[in-house]
Amino acid sequence: MTQVEIDRQNASFWSELCGSSLARSIGITGNEPDALERFDARYFGFYRYLKGYVDRFDLSGRAVLEIGLGYGTLGQYIAERGAVYHGLDIAPTPVEMMRHRLRLLGQEADERVRQGSALENPWPDAAFDAVYSIGCLHHTGDLERAVAEVHRVLKPGGNAVVMLYNRHSARRLRAGLRARSAAAIRGSYDQNAEGAPAPHTDFTSRREARRLFGAFSRVKIDAQNLDAPTFRGRTLLSREQALRSPLPRMLGLDLYIVALK
Repeated sequence: MTQVEIDRQNASFWSELCGSSLARSIGITGNEPDALERFDARYFGFYRYLKGYVDRFDLSGRAVLEIGLGYGTLGQYIAERGAVYHGLDIAPTPVEMMRHRLRLLGQEADERVRQGSALENPWPDAAFDAVYSIGCLHHTGDLERAVAEVHRVLKPGGNAVVMLYNRHSARRLRAGLRARSAAAIRGSYDQNAEGAPAPHTDFTSRREARRLFGAFSRVKIDAQNLDAPTFRGRTLLSREQALRSPLPRMLGLDLYIVALK
């Protein structure tokens, strides 16, 4: 596919909010404050390490950009920490969700949250003290360019927190053995309500991540998240037990890259 076609398909696919399957599973269909609060509690309960990547930095009064907005859970948490929040997403629905959340907080929304490509970031050089992108850049079709754009819009001394899918995770290795096509592998990570996979997905090793973030002055990489281990259809550990074990550090689904410009 050409980049134009990937962008077009991404804008369509991700118009179904990332997290919609979780919302459906707990009976959430609207965007009322109490519904969003219930969703966020379940989301952070599942990704219990995610808040730590925000709380480790003092974001109060700092300009922060989030790329890839999904259901808006992380964006709202960043805004509630006192950051001057900005958001970017290629699809219209997550843009509107994040604007809605900012309005509920009484914050400026329309100009700070924009629809656009992570490959052509609309903000100028050195505009932000921090950039967050969780599970987005590996879908763009040009991961190297996407990371370069993160570096460009960061101020010197600014921090980036980027989550990319781990090429050497247990799920990716298992999917590679079982799946008959690249689409089936993508579908084992991201599907819409109709069962269609994400249009494009890259998987990255720690070594490749260090190369991608080579322009940054300091890079730390953690592996997080893990499916419940099974063997011949039998669950060996619950997901909670697995997360408390050393397994995520070795075979975790996601690489969390914390990089200092």
